[in-house]
Amino acid sequence: MNWSMTRTRLGTITASLAFFCILMGSSMPGQSASAAESAATPEPGKRFAAVLRVRGEVAASASGSGAGIERKLHEGDLVYVGERVRAAALAEAVLKTEDAGFVAVRPSTEFVAERFVAEDQPTDSLTLRLVTGSLRVISGWIARTNRAGHLVVTPNAIIGIRGTDHEPYVLSAELAAATSNKEGTYDKVNRGGTTMEVGENKLDIDAGRVGFARAAATDGKSGVKGRALMTILLPVLLDKVPNFYVPGEFDAELDRYSQTADEESQRELEQRRKTSRAAPGMAPASAAVGECAPTKIATTWLGQLDAAIARHDAKAVIAMFAPEAAVRATVRGTDGTMTSVDLGREELAQSTIAAMKGLESYKQRRVWTEGKLANPAAGTACDRIISLRSVVIEQGRQGGKPYRFESMEEYLLELRDGKWLSIKAETTQQ
Repeated sequence: MNWSMTRTRLGTITASLAFFCILMGSSMPGQSASAAESAATPEPGKRFAAVLRVRGEVAASASGSGAGIERKLHEGDLVYVGERVRAAALAEAVLKTEDAGFVAVRPSTEFVAERFVAEDQPTDSLTLRLVTGSLRVISGWIARTNRAGHLVVTPNAIIGIRGTDHEPYVLSAELAAATSNKEGTYDKVNRGGTTMEVGENKLDIDAGRVGFARAAATDGKSGVKGRALMTILLPVLLDKVPNFYVPGEFDAELDRYSQTADEESQRELEQRRKTSRAAPGMAPASAAVGECAPTKIATTWLGQLDAAIARHDAKAVIAMFAPEAAVRATVRGTDGTMTSVDLGREELAQSTIAAMKGLESYKQRRVWTEGKLANPAAGTACDRIISLRSVVIEQGRQGGKPYRFESMEEYLLELRDGKWLSIKAETTQQ
């Protein structure tokens, strides 16, 4: 393989040494795409979630003095409690909540995270107000710490959970007419169970079933007496899944997450307990192993790298590598042979900047991630991760040509002046 060909493919891989962090998630810093959007970004408040996937126009707007000013959401951006999130007709997104849950935002949807407290206390709570459209909600650790406080509020019903992956849907009059369904609130349960409440009436919905609460008539022409009206407004189980329930672009990934969601949220909760005295992902040099969570640090670091790539921010990518960093990329040629190229930080910078210019439609997901400390012996400082390993699948267009890679990434991280830097990195195309 000649150097020019290697460098082209290497540029793509090094530009994507890094999403989804979607499996494990991370506390990724949010940045807007323009000065106008930055001006609309709310002052840092209570975090609700980070954007892990997004397609099309999904925006958030603050309440209060900033009401009505929208900022377009990008992968890596943060969403705050009280913000109204809106997805356009052909748009959707996946948010990773601070309690290690997921909220998938479907097309033509508006919702607000009205209340969110995830402090590993019995007072933890989550209240999502679904204005219109649909969400897919995979519960995080709040389902353990305070299940009764995990609610989805709609115009027609309140939906509680029983350890859950479910899809509440507020069907508007227009869409109801277009799909030959009834206007109101629906809830499809994929795993676990939910409880739909209308007034004092409750309906338990098990996995594989759909509950429905009819919208009340507002035109005064129902012609139904009070008692009869209350009867027809009771929540009921449907015989089949309505035709408007269709999988989203990211549902295949969400299906995989859902299978291990309970275990992963519990694992992250336990790691939070271990690192409760340290900033997320930034354990101080004096922290002992017992207070350190290497896999959490690893996923956070990768999340920051992924977010920088999603923003096409080459400077931010380079800043995550130490000056003496050594990078090796091993790529597969058209004849199947593997070729390795070693780069220093300066060459990495040049390749990254060049690749960013031609990188389009970039998408990726991490299959798994793990981090290991240099010496797990008791009392060892949490300042060096000798093995950060992650399998990533990436695709997009580079220089106008489509590509798709599956790679194994390995890093060696050191904590320097409160920041984790990579001093060694290797990516191998699978």
